[in-house]
Amino acid sequence: MAAASVVRAAGRHSRQLFDIFVAEVPWTVSSKELKEYFSQFGSVQRCQLPFDRNTGFHRRYCWIKFSTPEDVQNVLQKDPHILEGSKLTLKQQIRRRRSQRKNQSV
Repeated sequence: MAAASVVRAAGRHSRQLFDIFVAEVPWTVSSKELKEYFSQFGSVQRCQLPFDRNTGFHRRYCWIKFSTPEDVQNVLQKDPHILEGSKLTLKQQIRRRRSQRKNQSV
């Protein structure tokens, strides 16, 4: 039980390192296709598309990590983002300093 909570906490921490949160991802889209789509705006370092262990389908959201802040701005300037007929919802991840995170968790 304790191991599961450690894994969840590590997952939450790693997501803070991503630049963009993407929601409303169509069921038929893979992480490879997402990476290809977002690479038109800049260099994509990583795409994390979580899957549900019970259903085997992804959860319809993902996190994207870009190489530079300029790449992130390129993505945010375009609206709407449409993939396979569905409009994606994008949200920029806010990076906080460690000192700010500690103060908020107290």
